[in-house]
This record gives sequence, C-alpha cells and structure tokens, in this order.
Amino acid sequence: QLQLVESGGGLVQPGGSLRLSCAASGSIFSIFAMGWYRQAPGKQRELVAIISSTGGSTNYADSVKGRFTISRDNAKNTVYLQMNSLKPEDTAVYYCNASLGPRDYWGKGTTVTVSS
Repeated sequence: QLQLVESGGGLVQPGGSLRLSCAASGSIFSIFAMGWYRQAPGKQRELVAIISSTGGSTNYADSVKGRFTISRDNAKNTVYLQMNSLKPEDTAVYYCNASLGPRDYWGKGTTVTVSS
C-alpha cells in the first residue's frame, strides 16, 4: 500500500511559478513510476508529466513542455512538479499518481489557480 499526499498548490498570477510536491508513505516508493495528472472544471483528467522509477526517463504533455519539470527524490519518497510560466489554462486540481503494473495509487489532489 502507498499513500500519496500532494502540497504546494495555490493562487498565482499568469507568468508565475509554483512547485508541487507529492510525499509518499512506505519504503517501496522507489519502484513506482510517478506521474502528475490534472483535472480542470468540466474536463477529463489528463496526464501532465511522468517519471520513471529511477528518474532517468520523463515525459510531458505537449501543453506543458518547456514550462514544467517533473523530478523525484527517492531518498525523501517525494516527487515534484516545478511549474513555470503558468497560464490560466493550467488552472486545475493536480493529482499525484504512482503506478507499477496493476498497482495504481492516487493522492487527493492540490488545487492550482492561475488568475490575475
């Protein structure tokens, strides 16, 4: 079992930055691929970024490439999402996900609002 807790969301002006964190319980964090997803009001949940268990491989949605960076610290059981040059369309609830085969865990989400 893995429990995930996101933090770092908030209100930011367009062009600003935020850093999201996802802290995981348990000693098996390092074997999971980790991802950040988001869900805007009235829209389906979408993948934002994903990172392999070792951190050696990452992938991003086209909409965030060049602006967002996913990273992880396996010693701290934490995955991060650095978000720069934020746009109003980045407004959403951001969820942390851990996956390994059929095992799939989700956090409760943290809200990011980009508005002037």
